[in-house]
Amino acid sequence: MVTSVADRFRIVIGLVLLSVGQGCVSDSRPGLPPSGPFSEQPAPTEALLPQGVAAGDVTDRSAVIWVRTDGPARAQVVWSPERQPEILGKSAVATTAGERDFTLAVPADGLAPATAYRYRVLVAGIAGRPFQESAREAGQGRFRTAAAPDVAEPVTFLWSGDLGGQQRCRGERTGYPIFDAMLRKSPSFLLLLGDTIYGDDRCPAPPNVTGADFLAATLDDYRIKHRYQRGDRFLQRFLAAVPVYAIWDDHEVGNNFSGPSEPLMPIGRQALLEYWPIGTPPEDPTRLYRKVRYGADLELFILDTRQYRSKNSDPDGPGKTMLGAAQRAWLLEGLARSTATWKVIATSVPLSIPKAGNKMVPGIDSWARGADGTGFQTELRLIVNDILQRRIRNVVWLATDVHYVQINAYDPDRDGAPDFHEFICGPLSAAPGKPVPPDPALAPTTLYSEGGYQNFGLIRLDGQSLHLEILDDAGQPRFAHTFPKTGP
Repeated sequence: MVTSVADRFRIVIGLVLLSVGQGCVSDSRPGLPPSGPFSEQPAPTEALLPQGVAAGDVTDRSAVIWVRTDGPARAQVVWSPERQPEILGKSAVATTAGERDFTLAVPADGLAPATAYRYRVLVAGIAGRPFQESAREAGQGRFRTAAAPDVAEPVTFLWSGDLGGQQRCRGERTGYPIFDAMLRKSPSFLLLLGDTIYGDDRCPAPPNVTGADFLAATLDDYRIKHRYQRGDRFLQRFLAAVPVYAIWDDHEVGNNFSGPSEPLMPIGRQALLEYWPIGTPPEDPTRLYRKVRYGADLELFILDTRQYRSKNSDPDGPGKTMLGAAQRAWLLEGLARSTATWKVIATSVPLSIPKAGNKMVPGIDSWARGADGTGFQTELRLIVNDILQRRIRNVVWLATDVHYVQINAYDPDRDGAPDFHEFICGPLSAAPGKPVPPDPALAPTTLYSEGGYQNFGLIRLDGQSLHLEILDDAGQPRFAHTFPKTGP
């Protein structure tokens, strides 16, 4: 039995030498164009990086590279612009350890804006020769940095969520092929809006790949759930080519959880941070809400709707919060100061769909107020009123969670002109939900509402308009609409 990274290296090198004597194998990768950045490179060594690679939290000057080795190892990430491979950046050599389940989140700093980069992951065993003598390339990927804040260029990105729920997990024969449909859209990035795992649900085998037919209750359980998802070849191929901004919703811990009152929240959060390339501030290493500027026309505000929220069962009112005071102030200040044409707010739960709880976790889980008086509508009203009073234009909310598509235009001041929009999509792979009309409190007009299929959203924007498409798991459009910007 192979029990260490060093053992795997000996086997891998032996296989490489054997293949040299037996002839060449095609280097092309299924699902990618022949002229793409991976077409001339061998596939990653799965025995060394069994969950592949990923890049995330990309800015105009930096990125975070994620890797996981299959046991203790030394690792280094090197990167260079695709058009200037001689300009090489590299991380320090780091050792993967069991305390983080052998994962690394490596910052890549000092990058150039609006530039395509290729990165390679070098891995060596713990013992033996110096790293530079013994390291071998174990995986590679690419990303493109954002344009500088004063540079206008079109941006195309995707969003969705809800992966592997209600026993619709990695099919033995199918996996998650929706990611190949997403890859074909050539997005700048993916915004993954939560439920990246279903820690509180089972994945029975068959029909699914074995390994996740249990309910998570420990840190190792949550780690296994993440490893199960990241073992999918379609997801690995996507993440090697497209950077991701990931945030959690409830199923990374448990159904409809509220952070301060949920004892499993700290270990669910730890597993999330171990398995996604999320750049947290050193002074607040568990903070998940963040923003990113993507050229002159997009600023993205990613909310954490779980960690600071009051209990769902508490009556709605001035003392109830989903965001917490600090995050709410951060959002309002960021929106007011933003000079981007489009201000996009990522919320894992929808604005006006009262998502009900159950006997174990009662109370409305989304922003809207329910008939039982629960919800988070008072706090949402504070945010909406601030948007109206400051005349902040071109605000779009993105959501998932309810497992169907709904596109809403809101006119809370009831002057006949929409003040902001909400686009809801998903699931990526979960039981479809049945659409319900939005709550009327914020005067929504529904432009489209449909369930019954797996889906993702695509946004293409510039300084003049935002184009929206909802696409099914084959990449076929089900809805499309272009929204012109308002104001000067």
